[in-house]
Formats: sequence, C-alpha cells, structure tokens
Amino acid sequence: MLRKIIFLIVVLITNIIQGITGFAGTVLAMPPSVLLVGFETAKPILNVLGILAGIYVVATSYKSIDKKEFTKIVGVMLLGIASGILLKSMFTGNPLLLYKILGAIVVSIGLFGVYKVFIKKNDSDKPQNKIVSYSLLISSGIVHGMFVCGGPLLVSYLTGKIKDKQTFRSTISAVWVVLNSVIMFDDIRAGYFTSDMFVLLAVSCAVLFLGMIIGNRLYSKMSRELFMKITYVLLVISGASLFIKQ
Repeated sequence: MLRKIIFLIVVLITNIIQGITGFAGTVLAMPPSVLLVGFETAKPILNVLGILAGIYVVATSYKSIDKKEFTKIVGVMLLGIASGILLKSMFTGNPLLLYKILGAIVVSIGLFGVYKVFIKKNDSDKPQNKIVSYSLLISSGIVHGMFVCGGPLLVSYLTGKIKDKQTFRSTISAVWVVLNSVIMFDDIRAGYFTSDMFVLLAVSCAVLFLGMIIGNRLYSKMSRELFMKITYVLLVISGASLFIKQ
C-alpha cells in the first residue's frame, strides 16, 4: 500500500513538471514507478496517463496543431514503435535486464539534456539534416514502444522546427494521443490490465489532472528554463536508480 501511495506522489510531482516544461512527465516517472509497482503495472498506467495529458492539452488548443509535422511524426514513429514492442517482448523473461536498458536510456537522455541546457546553449536554430531527423524519430518510436519514454528524443527533433510554444505543445500532445493509444491496445492484448490495476489507474487519473492544473498555473509564474535544468538532472538520478534494482 505504501508503495502505491509513493507511486501516486511520483505521478503528481512529475505531472506538475510536465505542465511546466511540456514534456518529460512519463520518462521522469518511469524509473521510480518501475521500482515501486513493477514494469507491468507502471508502463500501462503511465501510458494511459500520457493519453489523458495529451487530450487535456489538445482539447483546448487543437487549432494550433501543425498538421504537416503531426502526420510525418506519427507515420515515422509508428515504424519505430512496432520495433520497440517487438524488442520489449524479447526481454519479458529477464526484467532486470529490461530495467538496466531503461536506466541506460533515461540516464543518456538526462546527460544529453544537461549538456544542452548547461553547456551547449542556443544551438536550436541550426537546421537538422534528414538523416538526423529521421534517426531521431525512429529512435523515439523504438524507445516509446519499449518504455513509453520517447518524449525527449521527439523534443530534440521538433526543437527548431516549430518556434511557436503553443503549436509545439499542441502538436506533440496530439502525437502522444495517437501513439500512446496504439501502445495501449498492445498492452490490452498483452493482458497487462487487471481489476486491481484499474483501481490504481482511476486514482492516478485524478492525481494526473491535479498535477497538470498546478503545473499549468506555475508555468506562467516560474522559469521554464530552470525547470528544464532540474528535469534533466532528475532524469540522470532516476535513471541511475534502476541500476541498483536487484
């Protein structure tokens, strides 16, 4: 019971950060959630929360969606997601290895983010070549298909392509509504959803919306850049925690 309460606190805090930064809620929540409730509970619940968070944003800003980028992202990332789901199935009998892979991915994302926000600043205007762009989308799809953690890689792709903050936020949110729904159907097929999980999911949904409301209010009052720095540092710490999972 205590682990579930702590899990709900994690959901609250990470979705406050999600409301401020516009991303990273799931990837930040995944490592501690895996340690608290296990991968087969954490992944489907956080995936559904990602869908709801996306709907929360899209419902009020759907006119701002960049339809061209949205179509391109969904089309390419679906290929990566199919590969990620297949790769994940190969590790179902070895959860500790799965945790280590997740930890390595989250730490790598965190370190890359730390490098960008602390060291190599103001390079978002440099155009990406097509190889880099498509590599980021495919990689984001693979990581999302395995762990629902493809957000930071997609943000790296979109940075510089969409300048307007509202368009950026609504477009990426619409992407998660579609792609997370695909993953949800695979989770249903895999039998992850149980009666006990539905109870925890229902409470998590209420906590999610509370976190998003708080985050949205703080967004207009606090520095997004500061929270980006805090988020990336927390990613490194939370990802590293998975390496002590026994």
